[in-house]
Amino acid sequence: MASRLADRWVLITGASAGFGAAAARAFAAEGARLLLGARRVDRLEAAAASARAAGSPEVHFHGLDVALTASVETFVRWTATVADRIDVLVNNAGGALGLEPVSEGRDEDWEGMMQSNALGILRMVRAVLPRMPRDAGATILNIGSIAARTPYENGAAYCAAKAAELAITKSLRLELCGSGIRVATLDPGMAETEFSVVRFKGDEERARKVYAGVKPLTPEDVAEAMVWMAGRPAHVCIDEMIIKPVDQAAIHKVHRRVVGG
Repeated sequence: MASRLADRWVLITGASAGFGAAAARAFAAEGARLLLGARRVDRLEAAAASARAAGSPEVHFHGLDVALTASVETFVRWTATVADRIDVLVNNAGGALGLEPVSEGRDEDWEGMMQSNALGILRMVRAVLPRMPRDAGATILNIGSIAARTPYENGAAYCAAKAAELAITKSLRLELCGSGIRVATLDPGMAETEFSVVRFKGDEERARKVYAGVKPLTPEDVAEAMVWMAGRPAHVCIDEMIIKPVDQAAIHKVHRRVVGG
């Protein structure tokens, strides 16, 4: 039986690594046609090649910075030169910067997180909506975090940015009711990607400690969930999904094995 996603046009932001690159491969394996965007074009080229190898009949990529309105608008105009529509928009671009209390926070980190995790979604949706078909199972899938639901110390700005993503998703669901366009959020817990390396500004040793003794989610786990959500029958909307590793019962409740024990 052919996948419901076969020959659908799927646009993925932040597609150069992590969840985005894994999503490109996962949607490609379903026979979807891909439009990939990210700031790191060299990494994006590699992600596109991997998606082609995974089975996509057509993969296109272009530089994209969701923090800049001009970049978003240029990117979406470019999509019109290669695809007649966009069936699935995966708003994946985002991330955390720093892990300090508010008293020690930096404006550039706060602003970066708000831009990528919240304002970037608004920009992308505004630009892409006119290109999405109605009543045909089109999907806006925003990638959030369990941090949107349970704030934690030293993560005020990141938690706020992800809470904004959740609120944006819920508002869009109301605004687009009757359009046939589905709106959903996928909120992962602990997952091992470049997330912690970026958060800690390249400190790989500190990043590794986040996952010590834990079996976290992989990018492929999250990508599989994306494909499932976007691949439901056209009348079905998975409004919200929370996905965590078994070792993580909550943000503050993580089972860690003794390394070497």
